[in-house]
Amino acid sequence: MIVTYVIIAACVIMSLAAFNDFSKFEKWKFSAYHVVHAKEQYRLITHAFIHGSWAHLFINMFVFWQFGGVVERNFAAMFGAKGTLYYIVLYLGGVLVASLPALKKHRDDYNYAAVGASGAVASVLFSYIIMHPVNLLYLFFIIPIPAFLVGILYLWYENRMENSQDNIAHDAHYWGAVYGAVVTILFKPVLAMDFVNQIVNTVSGLF
Repeated sequence: MIVTYVIIAACVIMSLAAFNDFSKFEKWKFSAYHVVHAKEQYRLITHAFIHGSWAHLFINMFVFWQFGGVVERNFAAMFGAKGTLYYIVLYLGGVLVASLPALKKHRDDYNYAAVGASGAVASVLFSYIIMHPVNLLYLFFIIPIPAFLVGILYLWYENRMENSQDNIAHDAHYWGAVYGAVVTILFKPVLAMDFVNQIVNTVSGLF
C-alpha cells in the first residue's frame, strides 16, 4: 500500500499548506481559464492534492484509503512489477480525465474553480468495483449493497446532478468513475468477463 499512503500524505501535506496560505490555494486550484489562457497546465494535477475543508479532505482520503489499498494489492498480484505503474496511471489518469469536462465547459470562465481528489478517488473506487462486483459495500454505513449496484446508482446520481448548482463537480465524479472502470479493463481485458461471470453466478445462486 506504499503508493496509496504516499498519495494520502501528499494530499494531507498540500492541503494543510493551502489551508494555511491562501496564495498556495489560489496557485494550485483548478482554474480552466488559467490552464487555457495562462498555460498553467500544472493546475490539472495540483488541484487534486488540495481540498476546500477538513471535511472534504477527510472524506476523500477515507474512501481512497478503503479502496486504494485493495486495488494497489490487486494490481501487484495481477501485474507484478508493472502493478505500481498501472496504479499510478489509474490515479493520475483519473485526475486528468475528470478535469476535462470542466476544462472544456469553463475555459473562458475566470471565476470557475475546483479542488479535491474526488475524480481520482472515483477512478479507484470503480477499479475496485470491476474486480470485486459482488462484494458488499455499505450505503450510509448501514445498508449492504453489492458493489456493482453501488456503481450503477453512483453513475445514475452523478449524471442526474451534473447540471445542478450545488458547487459539487458531479461531472468529474462521473468521468473519473468511467475512466477507472475502462482503464482497469484495458489493463487486463479478461476482467470484463470475470465481472459479468461474478454477477451472473451470484444472481443464479439466489434462485
